[in-house]
Amino acid sequence: MSTNAPHHTIDVPYLARLARLEITPEEVELFGGQIGRILDHVEQMNKLDITGIEPTAHAITVFDVIREDRVTESLPKETILENAPRSANGLFVVPKVLD
Repeated sequence: MSTNAPHHTIDVPYLARLARLEITPEEVELFGGQIGRILDHVEQMNKLDITGIEPTAHAITVFDVIREDRVTESLPKETILENAPRSANGLFVVPKVLD
């Protein structure tokens, strides 16, 4: 299998329309080859024997670093509202987003 000539036929203009992308004819040619090579690589990986290999989300073990949840003193409401662009009656005033 040649890496320069993928054997997959890719309808790049169709994929571009699905993604709502406008691409040039040169990009169609470029992306068609790139997508074909990606699919060829995936096909090669699908042929690998992965029997006995545990699925992983990360190459190394990831641990959550969680601090102890403690109740602490909050900032005074007036101090917090001083940073707000607009406030009224002790509340943040924000633009209306729903009718």
